Amino acid sequence: MKRDVIYTNGLVIAADNSGSIGEKPSDHVKADYETVGYFSARVALMECLAAGGEPLAVVLQNFAGEAAWGKLATGVKRAVHEAECTAELTGSTETNFTMSESAISITVIGRHVREVDQLDEKTVCYGVMGKPLVGPEVISEAESVASLSLFRQVLEAEGVYSVLPVGSKGIIHEIKTLVGRKKRQIGAFYCSLNLNKSAGPATCFLVAANHNSVPKLREMSNGLYTPLDIQFE
Repeated sequence: MKRDVIYTNGLVIAADNSGSIGEKPSDHVKADYETVGYFSARVALMECLAAGGEPLAVVLQNFAGEAAWGKLATGVKRAVHEAECTAELTGSTETNFTMSESAISITVIGRHVREVDQLDEKTVCYGVMGKPLVGPEVISEAESVASLSLFRQVLEAEGVYSVLPVGSKGIIHEIKTLVGRKKRQIGAFYCSLNLNKSAGPATCFLVAANHNSVPKLREMSNGLYTPLDIQFE
């Protein structure tokens, strides 16, 4: 399957961005910069970890102004801590020109430490941790967001074959990405969540695991695990 990362020279490189979300009057979604930094870093960290990387460095490109750097950096560092990583932070701020809307970009560089996506088709079960949320929902329904600590727990849990953060294309896109590597044709999906809805800053993630591991995954999820039934043709 194709991951949204680059594998090169023993590294895994992932990236994410955020636009028109912040503290500026023209921003479409109002949020403090610490929250913006946290959620942007969260996505890139999850992508790197899910692809078999262990983050070493985070690069923050800030177009929201010099005054925003401190809060953004605090949010990034909080995400790194919650993901149980030791990555260093560097970056740059655009100070020559002032933009009317907030914008940042995050790049995570990790060491490639494990292989992923070794699915056993005879025993695999699929599920979703968290709920797809976007925009103001991310703040108002924070209790439905899968935490980075939960992501790390699931990633390292026995019997887990693969995890995939869900982004703007929804759960259905990640399902097709995951099973597409086997050239299998999907007939139907059964899930109580909206499979087409954007999950914004990866508020949920797809899990493929041995069916014997599902009870443990449910237990560690604290109510955030939703089963996903995939029927193949």
